[in-house]
Amino acid sequence: MSVSTSPGSRIDWLLFVALGFFWGSSYLFIKIGVDAGLEPFTLVMFRLLVGGALLAVVVAAAREALPRNAKTYGHLVALGLFSVALPFVLITYAEQSVDSALAATLTAPVPLFVIPIAALMLGDKITVAKVVGVTVGMIGVAILVGFDPAQLGRTDLTPQLILLGAALSYAFGGVYARRFVHGMRPMIPALFQVFFAMLIAGAGAFILEDPIGQVLSVPFEALFAVVWLGLFGSGLAYLTFYRLLNSWGPTRVSLVAYLLPVWGIALGWVVLNEQINEGLVLGTALVIGGIAIVNMQRRAMVARAAALRRRYRSRSAAPVTPDPAAGPR
Repeated sequence: MSVSTSPGSRIDWLLFVALGFFWGSSYLFIKIGVDAGLEPFTLVMFRLLVGGALLAVVVAAAREALPRNAKTYGHLVALGLFSVALPFVLITYAEQSVDSALAATLTAPVPLFVIPIAALMLGDKITVAKVVGVTVGMIGVAILVGFDPAQLGRTDLTPQLILLGAALSYAFGGVYARRFVHGMRPMIPALFQVFFAMLIAGAGAFILEDPIGQVLSVPFEALFAVVWLGLFGSGLAYLTFYRLLNSWGPTRVSLVAYLLPVWGIALGWVVLNEQINEGLVLGTALVIGGIAIVNMQRRAMVARAAALRRRYRSRSAAPVTPDPAAGPR
């Protein structure tokens, strides 16, 4: 019996939810890892080692052809830096000071940062919907950061700004891939960006930290966090992502951005008893709303407005039949 892989198939929707969980849960396990004593470069290096090993096995089993152009490998190194190594290290460093729920929400605005970067690098048009969406989303970001002009210089916002830097790095990496990484089967860039990111994080770990000593001394929950992050947050997440990319396309798969802060907040509350306050809820809602507005297509908006007008006119034109049971009014 074959399983349907059409865009509306049940298996694809289950994979979509699973992908949101894989990536959304990463913030929880990063927090568990750093609280247990793992330093940022070390945690990132080992999670990428586990995830990269899984991807390498899959690519080898599928007998995927590897690139032969040195320039292509140069682009994959850049992709590994900006799409994996840099944001992973920044998020891990910031979670030494902030809750996992806040980390999940402050890295969610990636689609908002893509707008100006894609305009500069790819010449994408900036529409009214994009401007409105970015504005709404940035208001949400300001609420999440806890921005208060009266408190400037008195409050340390460094971890929050670091998380926004991670989101900016993700956005740049995505646009960079659209411009420079072409002509390869999807699993190849996934494998090599993880591999090169592991080398970058490994260099930082051995220069600045003591990765071997940490792994031998940290408690079990830290090792479990690393394995989870490698298998699910890096390895299986990429496999799921590219499976959906083939069946749904990039636009629809990008909607997974809506799930990440939801999973991040829920898991932080359930597992770590992190507080959910009004600012977190409002800021997250505005960020998700901004992403939704940015993703709105003008044609779809016009068609929806026209359908609503037609429905209103048809109801207004329909004769009103008195209801005998209603009685006088």
